[in-house]
Amino acid sequence: MSYPRPLTPEEQLADAKRELSLPRIVVICGSTRFMTEMTEADLRETMAGKIVVKPAWDMKSPHALWSDRAEAEAGALKVRLGELHRAKIRLADEVLVVGDYIGDSTRAEIAYARSLGRPVRFTHPEVDPDA
Repeated sequence: MSYPRPLTPEEQLADAKRELSLPRIVVICGSTRFMTEMTEADLRETMAGKIVVKPAWDMKSPHALWSDRAEAEAGALKVRLGELHRAKIRLADEVLVVGDYIGDSTRAEIAYARSLGRPVRFTHPEVDPDA
């Protein structure tokens, strides 16, 4: 007698989203130089009935939370934020890349999302590294 294989965590998450009737979740990616455009994309996606997650701030702008430039420059904060953003990608149903420039971090996020089978859309399709 064979038993059904256990669901993967990804399958369990997808099932839970369906059971909860959650709207699609979109994660916004891109260079933080496009924070204004990300905010606009957040509004448009929200108005389209989607749950939106995105970078919360631009670390290039001053703020007390990252006033310790030594930590930020050493990369520890950037690494933690990168891990958090990859978790947002795992949670999301799709990715929206904002802006007309793709840097190394965003390129890596696109590759990660695609490796997970997440659809990736672009506000500027011409910058798609796989186009």
